[in-house]
Amino acid sequence: MRHPHYQAPPVTRRDMLKTCGCGFGGLALSSLLQQDLLAAQDNPLAPRAPHFAPRAKRIIFLHMHGGPSQHDLFEYKPLLVRDDNKPLPFAKPDVQFNETGNLFKSPWEFRQHGQSGHWVSELLPHLAGVADDLCFVRSMYGTNAAHGGAILAMNTGSDRFVRPSMGSWISYGLGTENENLPAFITICPSYQHGGVQNYSAAFLPAAYNGTAIGNTRMNTAEATIDFLENQAVSPGVQRAEVDLLQRWQRRQLASTGPDLALEGRIESYELAFRMQTEAPEVMSVDGESEATRRLYGLDDPVAADFGLRCLLARRFSESGVRFVQATHGPDTKWDHHSGLITGLPRSCAEIDRPVAGLITDLKQRGLLDETLVLWGGEFGRTPGAEAGARNGRDHNPHGYTMFMAGGGVKGGHSYGRTDDYGYYAIENKVHIHDLHATILHLLGLDHERLTYRSQGRDFRLTDVAGVVVEDILA
Repeated sequence: MRHPHYQAPPVTRRDMLKTCGCGFGGLALSSLLQQDLLAAQDNPLAPRAPHFAPRAKRIIFLHMHGGPSQHDLFEYKPLLVRDDNKPLPFAKPDVQFNETGNLFKSPWEFRQHGQSGHWVSELLPHLAGVADDLCFVRSMYGTNAAHGGAILAMNTGSDRFVRPSMGSWISYGLGTENENLPAFITICPSYQHGGVQNYSAAFLPAAYNGTAIGNTRMNTAEATIDFLENQAVSPGVQRAEVDLLQRWQRRQLASTGPDLALEGRIESYELAFRMQTEAPEVMSVDGESEATRRLYGLDDPVAADFGLRCLLARRFSESGVRFVQATHGPDTKWDHHSGLITGLPRSCAEIDRPVAGLITDLKQRGLLDETLVLWGGEFGRTPGAEAGARNGRDHNPHGYTMFMAGGGVKGGHSYGRTDDYGYYAIENKVHIHDLHATILHLLGLDHERLTYRSQGRDFRLTDVAGVVVEDILA
């Protein structure tokens, strides 16, 4: 695949011989000039230089599936407390997912933490302890109030069309730091609300597709990469089989010309063979110290499952995987239309120690400065209670909170603001395209230059929008 500074359909030696009208001297010169291109075609995941000096080398995205309630976690609004159970004093959106009633103050107390003074709910005591490492974006907004569209937008930049996922774009732009592992790993992804499209390469070459470890409905300790081990055949025999298959497939390519599907299979077989030597070791946490296991909450039956996902995320990231996503589920774990008072404390207890532990562990290992950690869901929740009971909140894409840590962002910083009740983003608004542009910028990629031509047009993660949020950059 061609270098991401400019993307066009792959040029093969066969195509050059077919179309080149010059003599063999010119053909030889063209061949020399194409040397880097041909090398990239042989290994599409080879490391590539970014557009400019990066602040981060890799990213870990902790996806909270369902839409966490910012009003009960990070957004302390005194007027929401004062006006509890009163009507919202301004108009609600024309289109709402469900009907909501009067204002609903958080049932939990908030306190300020660290030198930054970040407001954090009592439900997240461990994250409160790393408040000065967190960079809050409090003015996120989107346009889709349904889980499926909003999750697709978060992961691919589009809520309507099949597009490559963020991890695929980053893999395409930078390649991998470890040739024995994929550039993009997704740990226990959900098959709901877009399913595999959320980690698909779409029309990008298949090598940039995310590799799934299990799914969000299974216990993480039992999750694995499908068909990772072959105990029936020795590695030597497997190598011979792969080599024979490669010769047949490359002979087919020489006959037919470029074929992204076939090229993707060639690359996937080769990577799958190499992964057998390294992936099992990375996925085994037996060698981790007891202190590290406690840090991630593996000694706590409530936190242990997501704690293992976070620990695996650190291990894959440390091993050179560019983009690691860990999903907290199953499915709509944070979708508290009802049952908020009992359900939200449980969700928080499952992720509080693991997320704080991940940030602390990366910092202790000297990895946080070069690893961007992103936390958040597909949208937030309404300040008003779900109609019929004061025990839940509706979807709210108009103003919500996410946070980042490490990777070139300002720790202890807060950016943007919602209105006094936390319904609409009103100051320094950040659309998902802006978030994607900023993430790519932190990785040294210009979101307007990272393009791929498909069906006659150039595509990019941020479509035709996106502005880098300069004020959160360290």
